Amino acid sequence: MNKENIKKVVLAYSGGLDTSIIIPWLKENYNNPEIIAVSGNVGQADELEGLEEKALATGASKLIVADLVDEMVDEVIIPSVMADAKYETYLLGTAFARPIIGRKLAQIAVEEGADAIVHGCTGKGNDQVRFELAIKRWAPGMKIIAPWREWDIKSRDEEIDYAEAHNIPLKFTRETSYSKDKNLWHLSHEGLDLEDPSNEPKYTDPKFLEMGVSPEMAPDVPTYVTIDFEKGWPVAVDGVKMKASDVIRKLNELGGANGIGIIDIVENRLVGMKDRGVYETPGGTILYFAHNQLEMLTVDKDTLHLKQKLSVDFGELIYNGKWFTPVREALTAFVMKTQEYVTGSVKLKLYKGNIIPAGTTSPCSLYSEKLATFDESDYDQKDAEGFINLWGLPTTVQALREQGKL
Repeated sequence: MNKENIKKVVLAYSGGLDTSIIIPWLKENYNNPEIIAVSGNVGQADELEGLEEKALATGASKLIVADLVDEMVDEVIIPSVMADAKYETYLLGTAFARPIIGRKLAQIAVEEGADAIVHGCTGKGNDQVRFELAIKRWAPGMKIIAPWREWDIKSRDEEIDYAEAHNIPLKFTRETSYSKDKNLWHLSHEGLDLEDPSNEPKYTDPKFLEMGVSPEMAPDVPTYVTIDFEKGWPVAVDGVKMKASDVIRKLNELGGANGIGIIDIVENRLVGMKDRGVYETPGGTILYFAHNQLEMLTVDKDTLHLKQKLSVDFGELIYNGKWFTPVREALTAFVMKTQEYVTGSVKLKLYKGNIIPAGTTSPCSLYSEKLATFDESDYDQKDAEGFINLWGLPTTVQALREQGKL
């Protein structure tokens, strides 16, 4: 499709640096199309404040804010927690939100009769893949415009220059212009001094961490929290029933105050390069830990070990943008079956960045004190001899062959 034929576009709009300058850039370079800005509310809170005014002032015809928090939590995050899905040590915060936002962008573009969907992802990152695979699933054939793959701008400094030249207000300075992504689950920090892995992150700088404090600034007394699960689904915190998104909000509050869930990693991006980032995931880190504690008590060995192997595949599928695929759906079906008996309560102690188990109970526990005790038990230790003889039979036969005694 030629640029002059693009009359209306839907823009994934966060109000950050990239999407703020994309609106005037599109006007200048795509024959002044109508621009419908779409913001997915995935729990980024105050980042949505003043967004409509800014979008309209810079040239958008309107702003649509789609509330996607519970869709993201219920459809993507909790099933992924059940799967123990991670990418390396990253808890997939950005990757969790992208398929849901991408699907909404596609739906709105179709409803509005748009000619194209625009996003502000760079050509170096993972998010371009995640957005575009979701769009291909829900609006196949829709033209996608990615300005970072077209324009002459080459750095965030040049983006700021462009914003200043077009009188676009920014909430940060050049010195604090980390590339950030925030949602209910996490906050990521990239760029500036973090581009050098030898630099220690500025954890004690009050302008750096946003979801909590560094461990050394956490209280000197521990905080206890109890999380209840029903079939793997978190349903209550400290005895108070709540929906899953509120569980995460409550755990964010408790975890953030105790310096939980801060990681500094160099990850392997989908496009091939290594990238350094700092991630804050206070509530999510607690939730993963608690769920693992309960599974240790309630899931049988073979299922748990296979699940642990598949969790790597599950995490990579999410990281690589393949949420809307048959293989991910099949893995989710497997995971859901494994959660049939993952019901119970997990008590944890939060202390200066640490999560310490403080007791787990379940009506579906596979743990038998009568079998495991060092005292007199129901276990007949004589049975072990025959078991070891059979288990070690291949080893015995191999040794006999080497000795010429077969």
